[in-house]
Amino acid sequence: MLQSLISLTDHDVARVTEAVRQWCSAQRIDVDSSEGHRALTVAIDLVLTRRGEALFEELVQRLDRE
Repeated sequence: MLQSLISLTDHDVARVTEAVRQWCSAQRIDVDSSEGHRALTVAIDLVLTRRGEALFEELVQRLDRE
């Protein structure tokens, strides 16, 4: 996961962290929990494979399917 973060731009890192924080807050879970780590992994994957700006919405959709 850390290697994937290194390949992101500063803008993308900010998008990932904001989306994960929003998702964790909405779910009332700790970012450092296993669910928070899973959300981080999914968010990074979304940024690496898609370039849409609606990362939070995509993250919610992806995590709701899992």
